[in-house]
Order: sequence, then structure tokens, then C-alpha cells
Amino acid sequence: MPPKFDPNQEIIVVVRAVGGEVAATASLAPKVGPLGLNAKKIGEDIAKCTKDWKGLKVTCELRVKNRVATVVVTPSVASRLIRALKEPPRDRKKVKNIKHSGNIPFSEIVKIAKESQAKSMGSDLKAVVMEVLGTAVSIG
Repeated sequence: MPPKFDPNQEIIVVVRAVGGEVAATASLAPKVGPLGLNAKKIGEDIAKCTKDWKGLKVTCELRVKNRVATVVVTPSVASRLIRALKEPPRDRKKVKNIKHSGNIPFSEIVKIAKESQAKSMGSDLKAVVMEVLGTAVSIG
């Protein structure tokens, strides 16, 4: 049997979900079940918090304390760039291998770099901007 966990301890569970859609409870249940949480309710909470990121894959952190989960959305740089392009949401099941095209002003690139600087391996803002530009090249 796994050891009992302290209910006052804050546990962070990382989940990757599609924005605005209810996450599959089959993939959530093994992660949140041992913590005493309902996977269906957590899936609905994730869908509610990620509705701004409709159609994009985003990373969500579930912060569990005293059997109460709060959802924090931490999107990747690629998701932020696609959102900055202001493309309409596509059906992810039908359309595959999308090449994104459009123009993003440099001020928006710097804003994305500042938002993602904490997660980045870059030493200063210039390095993080270069990482963001490299990601922009790779997503098309």
C-alpha cells in the first residue's frame, strides 16, 4: 500500500489538456484518485479555467491542499505564440500538421518572453527573446 500523505501538504500535479475541453477522466483518475479527488469534477474545472485557450494544448497545474484542488494554467511559449497570431480555433481531430502563418509585432514577442522568463533557461531577456523566436520558427 502506498503511504498516506499529509492533508495539509500542498501537492502539485501537472496535466496537459486541450483548452476549453473536458479532459479525459481516464487519464486524470490515476493522478488525482489517490489524492481523494473526483476526476470528473477536476476535468470540468480544467475546462472552465482553460476556456481562454480554446483549441490549444496547455499545461495545467493542479495544486491540491486539504482535498481541494485549484487549477493554474501555465501555457507553453508555442501556445502563447499561436494565440498571439489570433487564428480561429480549428478542429484538432480533423486538421493535422498545421503550418501557422501571420505577423506578430516585436513588442508582443518581448511580452511573451517576459511571461515565460521564469521557466526559461535563458540568462537574460535577450536570450529568452531568442528562444521565443526559435519557437516561432519551429511552429511555422
